[in-house]
Amino acid sequence: MNIMDSFPFPSLVPIIPEIAMLSLGVLLVFADLVSNRRLQILPWLTVAGTLLCMGLLYANQGGESFGGMFQADSYSFFFKNLILISVIFTSLISERYLPVVSLRNGEYYSLLVFAAVGMMFMASVADLVLLYMGLELMALSVYCMVGLLKQETRSNEAALKYFLMGAFSSGLLLYGISLVYGMTGTTKLVLLAQRLTELGITENPALLAGVGLILAAFLFKVAAVPFHMWTPDVYEGAPTSVTAFMSVGPKAASFAVLGRVFFLAFSEVHIHWGPILACIALFTMGIGNIMALSQKSIKRMLAYSAIAHAGYALLGVLAGTSEGLSATMNYLLVYAFMNMGAFGIIIMLCQKEQRGEDLEDYRGLAKQHPMVAALMLIFMFSLTGIPPTAGFVGKFYLFMAAINAGYTGVVIVAVVFSAISAYFYLRVVRYMYMLDPEKDVVVNVSPGLSTALVLSVIGVLGLGLVPGSILHVAAASIIGID
Repeated sequence: MNIMDSFPFPSLVPIIPEIAMLSLGVLLVFADLVSNRRLQILPWLTVAGTLLCMGLLYANQGGESFGGMFQADSYSFFFKNLILISVIFTSLISERYLPVVSLRNGEYYSLLVFAAVGMMFMASVADLVLLYMGLELMALSVYCMVGLLKQETRSNEAALKYFLMGAFSSGLLLYGISLVYGMTGTTKLVLLAQRLTELGITENPALLAGVGLILAAFLFKVAAVPFHMWTPDVYEGAPTSVTAFMSVGPKAASFAVLGRVFFLAFSEVHIHWGPILACIALFTMGIGNIMALSQKSIKRMLAYSAIAHAGYALLGVLAGTSEGLSATMNYLLVYAFMNMGAFGIIIMLCQKEQRGEDLEDYRGLAKQHPMVAALMLIFMFSLTGIPPTAGFVGKFYLFMAAINAGYTGVVIVAVVFSAISAYFYLRVVRYMYMLDPEKDVVVNVSPGLSTALVLSVIGVLGLGLVPGSILHVAAASIIGID
């Protein structure tokens, strides 16, 4: 008998993992109050609690809750695991980072967990109202995390900028939902698909505008052009561990929503938004890669890189097929490993006297710390898309899905932009291996950071050498949104 069968409230069984994560967040608040060794205990408590929640995901057989507003299925299962992986990695690298920057706010880990709860609800939405609630829980938590370095002006500026722009995108989402509800009389995704077919979206400009506003709101969350302007300043100003989390978790949750909403509810409008989304994907890849060329800060370079990679991931959504969506899901997991690894190296070089963010900090690193340089080389190669890393395989599947959907021209341009990205990624490699050090570079490791880097390398190389494993899992999980 499944352990979930004995739960006294059957209607709440599908949300047991979310309840467990919410309880973990509350537990972390109390642990911060009573423990004198919070900086050592809280990250490992977060990791242990998150692993427990992952176990509950596997034990949960799925189902509906909140009157059909919440759908636990194989599709949400994939994204929830990805979200929880990002929480685990962030907790591991934070164990090293928070003491260095004297960030002793115990609520850091609680906010991290609460943000993950919002993302998990977003992955399971079957109703636009619950979508908004999950989005706001995620957004409010991340706003607070961005501004935790209260003594730094750039952190305060980043938090304010992110809050203002995020509030604007939330307004777009609410207005879009209101238009869609006004025209269709429902917010349930399954019923929306039926109503759109009956009404005919081309004969209803208000309905088309509502769909467009909802799309715009989530393009903001994934940092797609022209809603990307907040990304460089916010990524640079936020604590580095928070930046790593933002680049993976919220992006995965937003793509989960794009996949579910636009494949299930708004599939009829693909013929209308396909060309527009193609332009958005191209401009996102182009601006992200071109702007990254001139960056001297690795952290800011990775911010523009995040914009470009959002453009690559959009190719799968653009394809509008199961093959495309599964390629996007595969790429998001690949991106999590290689990006978390790159930020982990930045944190390894972070000291009170140096941030580890400037290119000069990596000058001659291979001669002083060859193992650290080798790890960074693997992550830069994967971000570039050089075989046999997972980054190459992920891009290959995305490009093939877009070609099979008839977007060959878009893929050709995407390949050119990918080649351009080699300049700024391999420039980091050049600094590490081809230049002589001008100062002694100190690197400090911790059990958590070391674990995160080892797992990242295993993910980057493993998914590159065994490319089809995750793709098959992603393809099978898409059945859940049919």
